[in-house]
Amino acid sequence: MMEDDMRVKARNAMRLILEAAKFEVEEVDEPLDLSAVRDGECLLVLCSDDAELIGQFDKTNYSLMVDDQEMTCKKLLFTLEKDISTENCTQWGIDEFVQYAGEAVLADIVAQELKLDLTPGKGKAKKAAAAGSAAAPAAAEEETSGISILHFPVKLSEQAAIRTAGIQGAAKLRFIPYYLIHYASSGEQVYKDRRVPFDADGWGAINAINGIKLDLDGTKVEDSEIPANAEVSDAHITKEEASERMVTELIERLTQKVRIKQEKGDAIFYEEKTLKPDRKNITVDTKQVYIPVWQIRGKKIVEVNAFTGELLSEPMDEGVEVF
Repeated sequence: MMEDDMRVKARNAMRLILEAAKFEVEEVDEPLDLSAVRDGECLLVLCSDDAELIGQFDKTNYSLMVDDQEMTCKKLLFTLEKDISTENCTQWGIDEFVQYAGEAVLADIVAQELKLDLTPGKGKAKKAAAAGSAAAPAAAEEETSGISILHFPVKLSEQAAIRTAGIQGAAKLRFIPYYLIHYASSGEQVYKDRRVPFDADGWGAINAINGIKLDLDGTKVEDSEIPANAEVSDAHITKEEASERMVTELIERLTQKVRIKQEKGDAIFYEEKTLKPDRKNITVDTKQVYIPVWQIRGKKIVEVNAFTGELLSEPMDEGVEVF
């Protein structure tokens, strides 16, 4: 049962959650707890375990007058009673409360807007419908396109990407082409008494559209079908161009200047020599892979790496401006 002091704590926590979602929040007279307004949207909040009070809240229509315009208010119920069910409210239990309270703290830390699901009904029921049951798995999420490509796996869901992006909008899953390059260098040069080795072994990746480099672990790539309705972008840079760029950059990185001190009589002078690896001692293995990216188009365009969950500061595609 939600006692008075517990209700006050719940009200305070709900205020923090709603403020993280950019609502302007105020306390209201009992029996309700809070009112919240943002961008023409009104929300009334009740924190209670009282079945009679909840029933009245569920069947009552509320409206708010703002600048002589009447807005119909949505209703949000937080209750600890698992057996209570409503039809006309968004109903949160312990699971939803814990989830959004934690996300509100994170949203404040990273200065992003918290995204709330305010669809009427029980939160658990909505989660089950989204996740699917053991008898009926989430066919929509698992539906594939029939197209197999070498790509990094999609680890971030659409809703998680929207929350990370911090804006509301249409989300599109796009597979961006990259050239994944494994390079190896060997050999050495000796100048006078100085030995300079050119051993190197590693991975690199180049965006096949805009040429931006990225650090990738090639062992994470999988060859499998991509989700239905996903978009596969075309490469603008050739495999040969990417390979040549990697060789050139590796030579520049391994090149060393050697300075040798010499003495002749009372004179001391230095001789400097630039030593570069021999191109024939460098091998590259280049293959085209794809990185999944969620692109959210709202008031602005935001991209989120669907493999790492990283909010992108640079667009992965030409012609896209990321704010």
